[in-house]
Amino acid sequence: VQLQASGGGLVQAGGSLRLSCAASGRTFSRYVMGWFRQAPGKEREFVAAISWSGNSIYYQDSVKGRFTISRDNTKNTLFLQMNSLKPEDTAVYSCAAGPGSGNSRQPHDYTYWGQGTQVTVSS
Repeated sequence: VQLQASGGGLVQAGGSLRLSCAASGRTFSRYVMGWFRQAPGKEREFVAAISWSGNSIYYQDSVKGRFTISRDNTKNTLFLQMNSLKPEDTAVYSCAAGPGSGNSRQPHDYTYWGQGTQVTVSS
């Protein structure tokens, strides 16, 4: 599976962005999909994950109620709608695919990674 993330940019605090992750390959629907982010000088951290069916969704506590992860298996695409953005959300966001369950929160749970897309939130 090859992953291509897009949709990042510069936005003011309180604004919104929608990230997309396009996947190649016919087995996209079999994988749990996740979003991770990494800010400068910090370790990569889990943001959200969604099971292959979309029935199981998990979020990092700091983004609950503001971010929404979703997927369209017919279009091999993963999304992350980000609302009420804060300066602390500034990071490079990456999408990932793995064979596990929806509750996959660790980088080692994922096999395939896309390149990141930069999200910058100004105060």
